[in-house]
Amino acid sequence: MSFLEKISFIHLDILREIGNIGAGNAATALSTLLNKKIDMKVPNVRILSFDDMMDLAGGPETVVASVFLRIEGDAPGSMFFILPLPQATYFIHQMTEESEFSFDKPPFSEIAMSALQELGNILAGSYLSALSDFTRLNLYPSVPALSLDMVGAILGYGLIELSQVSDFAIVIDTALSEDGFDANSVNGHFFLLPDPESFEIIFASLGVAGNG
Repeated sequence: MSFLEKISFIHLDILREIGNIGAGNAATALSTLLNKKIDMKVPNVRILSFDDMMDLAGGPETVVASVFLRIEGDAPGSMFFILPLPQATYFIHQMTEESEFSFDKPPFSEIAMSALQELGNILAGSYLSALSDFTRLNLYPSVPALSLDMVGAILGYGLIELSQVSDFAIVIDTALSEDGFDANSVNGHFFLLPDPESFEIIFASLGVAGNG
């Protein structure tokens, strides 16, 4: 039996709780930044194959906004935060004074792109900090890189360039809402792709044995 087969709903629930701690930290940071109350929740955490991961993001040819970073330290890996373009547009409108911003009207302003990168930076840093605190692993994020491209190209670049050979990713759903109104929510997905040896390190810290 592989360690993946040993992962139970309890372990996934622990990961979801870690995600919610990170979401709480991120919501506090965003509330300060935007000067308005922001709520964040993590409704679901799953372990998916890469094909399923691309389907979840809308399919390999769907254009999305993505923030990518490398994780260094005790459990190296990669992290993607992916937002559908309507959700990314909503956030840019909230964070900047560019109320007319649209992805249909390139070129895009530096202010708008910086706002998206800052969103990814805040969210990724908050999740990574919560994961590090809970697992007691030393995890450090690289400087995040923003891209607008098809899901297949974004994920393919991250996997191929970094020689990833793992078959699975931890997917953390994210729901961000203003003043508690889900109608105005920003929904995205975190894809946490531990390097092959790191997957077992992370789950061993959650009580999942690697062998046997």
